[in-house]
Amino acid sequence: MQPVVTVGLDGSPESLAAARWAAEEAEKRGLALRLLHAWPLLAPEPADTAAEVDQNYWARRLVHTAQAELRAHHPDLTVVADLVPEDAQEALIKAASESEMLVLGSRGLETVESYFMGDVSMPVVARAERPVVLVRAEPAEGGSPPAPAERVVVALKLNGSAEALLGFAFHTAAARQVPLLAVHGRSVPLHARMPWGADHEVAQEITGEAQQELTRMLRPWREKYPQVRVADSIRLTSPGKAVLQAAEGAALLVVGRRAHRHGVAPHLGPVAHAALHHGRCPVAVVPHG
Repeated sequence: MQPVVTVGLDGSPESLAAARWAAEEAEKRGLALRLLHAWPLLAPEPADTAAEVDQNYWARRLVHTAQAELRAHHPDLTVVADLVPEDAQEALIKAASESEMLVLGSRGLETVESYFMGDVSMPVVARAERPVVLVRAEPAEGGSPPAPAERVVVALKLNGSAEALLGFAFHTAAARQVPLLAVHGRSVPLHARMPWGADHEVAQEITGEAQQELTRMLRPWREKYPQVRVADSIRLTSPGKAVLQAAEGAALLVVGRRAHRHGVAPHLGPVAHAALHHGRCPVAVVPHG
């Protein structure tokens, strides 16, 4: 199968924004784009059925309308439509395993009305074997357009493996030709908290140790991607808060989650939860060991 970026479509503004984002990303990476709509009640393709009695009519229409728009804006991009009569969650998880990334629409903490994206996106993010990107809806007409995004932000812990996370972040920054900002947040220990802030000596020690480890983690990736301008930031605050502050105005926020292990229920960590529920830019969740 040709390498693809897959986007889940349900006709909502969020899923259409996800499709537009996915088309740009696929084009930058030199990949094909697959538009996937899954619904258990889809019927086998009829030979020749009038629209008013064809129960697949609206499913085909929403996918083909998106396909036409994306082809018009990206004439050199291969865009394929895929309607599958399956449970949405299982279809998306399967699609993720076959794709370079899966892209879904997201409402964050707003009211959830969509079965396809609202009830399905979080379990898919927690179980997918490949990176999943969640994209918010674009501003309504007449609203202020966002400022041009100028960087990719990656949230890093300093323990454990970060190869998959850094590989995805650096590759994305290189494809988009934008800088990369690596962020590590760490809360100050209780004993070092003073009424006026953190104890200076303790803060310096924590920052210095973290900076050494962050520099060590980034060194091989700076060498592999010399074209990517890289900055790093150590922030003495909760990791979730540090990441959200750094991601303001970013093109993409990249966070990690532990890959699902047999016998352990899939879940998202606090940083991924904070990013998905409160982040305003697209968020990529990358499973890692």
